[in-house]
Amino acid sequence: MSNDLHAETVIDASPEQVWAVVSDLKRMSSWSPQTKKMIIRGGPVREGTTTININQAGWRVWPTTAKVTTFEPGRKLAFKVRENHAVWSYELQPLEGGTRTRVIERREAPGGTTKLSHTLIDRFFGGDDNFDATLTRDMNTTLAKIKRTVEQG
Repeated sequence: MSNDLHAETVIDASPEQVWAVVSDLKRMSSWSPQTKKMIIRGGPVREGTTTININQAGWRVWPTTAKVTTFEPGRKLAFKVRENHAVWSYELQPLEGGTRTRVIERREAPGGTTKLSHTLIDRFFGGDDNFDATLTRDMNTTLAKIKRTVEQG
């Protein structure tokens, strides 16, 4: 599994408008092809918030849990998945005087993932290269849906 995957888009809206959507993790299943449900635990999303996630790709369904590790309103949201140690993040960069926003979604695994995760990817997802390609495609889909949601207001 590669250390860093990313996708980005530019949204015709301010970082604050984009943040209102990106930080609403309960709605992740509306955008992400693999996230079927994200349950927020412990009140409003903030640093330290935990989530329970139900993921699906075809016939494969699996739960994960995550913890919000970065919560900087209008700038960055990141959470670390406990089961595989991957960190997912959304970074917002203001453009053109704050009327447009670049959104960068990343999946990082700087120390690699767990042995179990690697074994499951090999056995059920066609190996690292195939899995990374699928994740990158899905990240682009997620950002396109977020863009549409924000711009349609």
